[in-house]
Amino acid sequence: MLHPQARALLKLIEERGVAPTHTLSPAEARRVYRERRAFTQPEPPRVEECRELAAEGIPLRMYRPLGAPAGEALPGLVYFHGGGWTIGDLETHDTLCRELANGAGCAVISVDYRLAPEHRFPAAFEDALAATRWTMREANALGLDARRLSVGGDSAGGNLAAAVAIALRDDAEEGDTTPPLAFQLLIYPATDQRCNQPSHQRNGQGYLLTSDTVRYFHDHYLPDPALDLDWRASPLLHENLAHLPPAFVLVAGYDPLHDEGAAYAQRLSEAGCHATLVNFERQIHGFILMGRVIDEANAAVRLCAAELKRGLSR
Repeated sequence: MLHPQARALLKLIEERGVAPTHTLSPAEARRVYRERRAFTQPEPPRVEECRELAAEGIPLRMYRPLGAPAGEALPGLVYFHGGGWTIGDLETHDTLCRELANGAGCAVISVDYRLAPEHRFPAAFEDALAATRWTMREANALGLDARRLSVGGDSAGGNLAAAVAIALRDDAEEGDTTPPLAFQLLIYPATDQRCNQPSHQRNGQGYLLTSDTVRYFHDHYLPDPALDLDWRASPLLHENLAHLPPAFVLVAGYDPLHDEGAAYAQRLSEAGCHATLVNFERQIHGFILMGRVIDEANAAVRLCAAELKRGLSR
């Protein structure tokens, strides 16, 4: 059953006549998504340091956890925000990145990748990969432990994290001597752009992220249906998911993306990778950003931070 707090939020959205994302222009949708955080997100916690950076022209924001000693080489998470490759930015995920940094005791590098439709596939993937490679190269200068770096993201960001992990594995197989990624944190990731898993029908209406909005995001990012089969867009479709970093995959029961996230965790396990799947079965897509109004969001953040900390301590 749907969590009462999630149900109350959906009812409030309906009563207030909030326009569905797919009815807005990308610019309007970005503004609304940014403004919504004041209503749904907790106050951003203090961190030891928050610094603006750039990786080959890609804006980044780096957080060091509260209490981290100056000069200590920290494990790190390169984080890609959600928003259907169309909305979202460093601000919409500022609180979550701070929470993950403090909870996991690691540095978080948030990536402001290019958005569609101004920059269609594979622009977001290329930025995500470039930012991760840059972070790995610059680890010492950034105060990071190059042997304990990870990638993560929510929704579209989970898609990017999964695809980056595959690309870096392939780099290593081709002789790249950079230390491999230590972990991947995948929060209700989009892994199959064909959108044909049963949860797309089961949860396609009434739970905030609708089939219409999924299509809106998809079509902005991937104008040609043939691109759905490209593993950089649909990591679930890569023929080989072996030798990838350990993964923690979180899904939500009332999410159109539920089944493809669960399928990705299953394929990782079947390929011999360490993968843990947790289902917040009463929750909706996007809930992890809603800790002000949904208590389970805060539990989900704590769980993600704990799993990230464990993964980076191996």
